[in-house]
Amino acid sequence: MGNGSFIAEPGKQEIIATRIFDAPRQLVFKAYTDPDLLAQWWGPRYLTTTVEKMEVRQGGVWRYVQRDPDGNVYAFHGVYHEVNSPERLVYTFEYEGTPGHVLLVTNTFEEVDGKTKLTDHSVFQSVEDRDGMMGEGMEDGGVETMDRFDELLAKLKIIG
Repeated sequence: MGNGSFIAEPGKQEIIATRIFDAPRQLVFKAYTDPDLLAQWWGPRYLTTTVEKMEVRQGGVWRYVQRDPDGNVYAFHGVYHEVNSPERLVYTFEYEGTPGHVLLVTNTFEEVDGKTKLTDHSVFQSVEDRDGMMGEGMEDGGVETMDRFDELLAKLKIIG
């Protein structure tokens, strides 16, 4: 993963992914919480993401819909439990294709020498849920998504 890591230890209900972005923390947090920006990087390249709802506040809800080139639709939603700009987000995540399998995500944004270390800590309801998501290509999709996020941040730094 180059400037990051993806840890999914056997038998555990969690995944911890980290990545360092060459951008200030405030910009990274903004690109993570602005619906117009998020739609430009969230998910693999072959999917188009639409942010239907994104209330970035405690108790606020979010819903993203993705479409593939064949017209298939994939939707995700959750609730924000903590929003502490620009340091931390805590929210639930549920894929509507498999309802009832909710995970809790904590994102921390840490400033490191003018760059930002993003840590994504996802806790699943069971090891089986975690392993199921891993079996669907979560690591590869996550790496591609973070590559797209990195590309957007580089553009935003230039625009400035």
